[in-house]
Amino acid sequence: MTSDRDDHDVNGAVNGAADHHGSAVERKVFDADFAEDTRSAAALARLPERGRAGNAGAAMTRLAGLVWRVLATRARRVWESSSGRRVRAVVAYRVRKAPADAARLVWFVVRGHWRWLVKFWSWATYADLRADARRARLAGDSAARRDAQELIRSDATARWAKVGIAVRRAVIAARLVGPVAVVLWMVDSFVNRSSMWPWLAGLYSFMDAVWAAFLLVEPILAAAAPMVWVVASAFEGRDKVPGAGWLVRPDRTDADSWVDERMISKALAHLGITPLDRFYKDGGELVYPVAARKDGDGTFAQIRLPMGVTADMVAARRSKLAANLGRASLETWPTKGDEDGILDLWVADKGVLRGGAGEWPLVGDGQVDLFEGVPFGLSQRGLLINAPLIGVNWLIGGRPGQGKSSALRTLLLGAALDPTAELWVFVMGQSPDFDPFAPRLARYHMGIDDSVAEAATQAFEDLLSEMERRGKLLGEQPGRPPKVSRKLADKRALGLHPLVCGIDECHELFQHPRFGKKAAELAVRLIKRGRKYGIVLLLATQSPTKDSIPREVTRNVSCGVAFSVADQVANDGLLGSGKYAAGIRATELRINTDRGTCVAVGITDETFELVRTFYVPLEDGADDVSPVIARAMALVEEVGRAIESSARPAIGPASAEVDLLADLVEVMRRGRRVRTQVVLSRLAQHNPGEYEGWSAGDLTAALAEMGIVPRKSDGFMVVRAEDVDAALSVRETDASDREAGGESSGSQGVLPDDSLAETPCPDLRKRPSGRQGGRTARGSETPRNRGARGKFPDSLSDGPPPAEGR
Repeated sequence: MTSDRDDHDVNGAVNGAADHHGSAVERKVFDADFAEDTRSAAALARLPERGRAGNAGAAMTRLAGLVWRVLATRARRVWESSSGRRVRAVVAYRVRKAPADAARLVWFVVRGHWRWLVKFWSWATYADLRADARRARLAGDSAARRDAQELIRSDATARWAKVGIAVRRAVIAARLVGPVAVVLWMVDSFVNRSSMWPWLAGLYSFMDAVWAAFLLVEPILAAAAPMVWVVASAFEGRDKVPGAGWLVRPDRTDADSWVDERMISKALAHLGITPLDRFYKDGGELVYPVAARKDGDGTFAQIRLPMGVTADMVAARRSKLAANLGRASLETWPTKGDEDGILDLWVADKGVLRGGAGEWPLVGDGQVDLFEGVPFGLSQRGLLINAPLIGVNWLIGGRPGQGKSSALRTLLLGAALDPTAELWVFVMGQSPDFDPFAPRLARYHMGIDDSVAEAATQAFEDLLSEMERRGKLLGEQPGRPPKVSRKLADKRALGLHPLVCGIDECHELFQHPRFGKKAAELAVRLIKRGRKYGIVLLLATQSPTKDSIPREVTRNVSCGVAFSVADQVANDGLLGSGKYAAGIRATELRINTDRGTCVAVGITDETFELVRTFYVPLEDGADDVSPVIARAMALVEEVGRAIESSARPAIGPASAEVDLLADLVEVMRRGRRVRTQVVLSRLAQHNPGEYEGWSAGDLTAALAEMGIVPRKSDGFMVVRAEDVDAALSVRETDASDREAGGESSGSQGVLPDDSLAETPCPDLRKRPSGRQGGRTARGSETPRNRGARGKFPDSLSDGPPPAEGR
């Protein structure tokens, strides 16, 4: 209830309000009871705290929900990860295989006991020594037999001596320990421990503790002993081959691709290698320095082979090893490791090598730094290979149509996307494979005539001159750098930019009758020294033999690439001597089926690579090369460069024809007969640029094409002046007949001046046809013999005419 003072204040307020408005206000009476708030001040003070506690509880709930969601997300990720799937697969696989595992373990226990029994019997009966004595007796080696028997007797004596020593030591120990134990028992039985000396009472307490511990452990040991026995017997009876794939191999989508040490050991055991068979028969176990592990798109393992077995012996049975592993030969690569007795084995997953490498990464966009490499293909492990160009030279080969020119085109496309690079291309044949490159090339020649061979040879000479210039320039730079770097190549004033020269069908150049020998010598010099100066030589051939490719070229190229080849000679001609024997074989590549796949050495740090090369289409209806070249031209213009040949003179058409007959008339010096060696020497002096590299065989072949055959005179081969005059007269007659529109008499030869008593046989009326019409065996006309025609000697007494086809 309110006080009277409160009522008075209320009435006053009401009256004041009434007076203010000028009228009386009716006083309202409220019929209600005023209740006093019985809550304490402390309770009222706690109301905000309760609100805060409710908010904190809600925050904690939200935090717990957030943590739970994070943990659930992490758990789901682990559950769905490759490791989680593998663990689930292994557990499920083991559950399904539990009955088979139990049977296997039982078999291991039984076999372990049998092996223990065999070992005990061998020990007890000296089986190994008796076997030695038996082998010696069968071999008739009495000395070895006596040695084995003596070893049996000495071993038996030593064994019983050990037994006697053990018994004697046991008796001595019993004599010492027995009386002491009896005394201690009697003292403990008749004397109270409280009356004993302290040290004696402590000794008895220690023995009581040891005995109590033994009583506690004894039941555990008794229960565990059978289990330990079973485990030991199972371990003794296990399959003694490396790995335990049967324990962890689940059912997987790639189950056919699974390879482990156990499978490898089984595969090696059935190769038919005698020392390896003997090793397995004697219970040997292979050592794996590198256990079988996932390596890209396959499995890699390293095996240390037993004595008497080399990696080359295993590589020689590659097809059988592949069959044992359930693979194709192309998917199995046994090679020699760091030592002859170390086998590096890489096995591809099934079918992974059948697919191509896919689209070239730079076909749509991108730029290349030649000092970093060019995307070339995918390795057998599925890794991208950036092929090196600076500091190396390439030799690419294989059968026709297997990807040789395409691989060369890919390398040159990459080089074209480096705006600082200068490109030269020479195609020794009528092939349009590199026509789209023409706007980007500083030099480009294609064809089968002599002008292309001469241009390529001249290019080699220019590259050697450029190499010498770059060598002197490097010597003048600060610090005298040993080779061209990216920093130096970017300095346009120095002219040390990369220079890439590609020659397709290079065997045509090296086998050219006029320029082949010189081109080979220049190429070898370039390959040996030019790589330090940013000069790169790319050679492609479909004829990698010792006759078509100089041996020094094969020996000195850094990167060898072999597509499908026919035999060991071609394989080692491209990849290097001994590669076939080491198991690095392109002969395993199948024609058409493995088109675009090659075996390469030197392009990575690995011993070899099986590369699925990128293919940039250039054919009817598909041309991805031209857009790349257009982009390369835009890059060159962007950096402010121009397509030029480093101010070197351009290669024009082939030099003027050489008239061998006219040169012969001059060097004969009116002599009737001149030795061929003298003629050859005078020709070299007369025209060194043409004849300096000629051999006696070259001269003989050139003379034969014109119907001149060196004869013997006084024991020496000579060239006769009358033969040269006859050849000249035949050529002049042919020329006059062609001008008159008549048939050339040279086509039928020239009859002797004196009539014959008998009609000559038909083949005497034919001119030599070894190289007709002044063309070589390849059908290309040589300048030195154009227009030359064969003819017979002036008389039959000078000897028979050359046989047809010689």
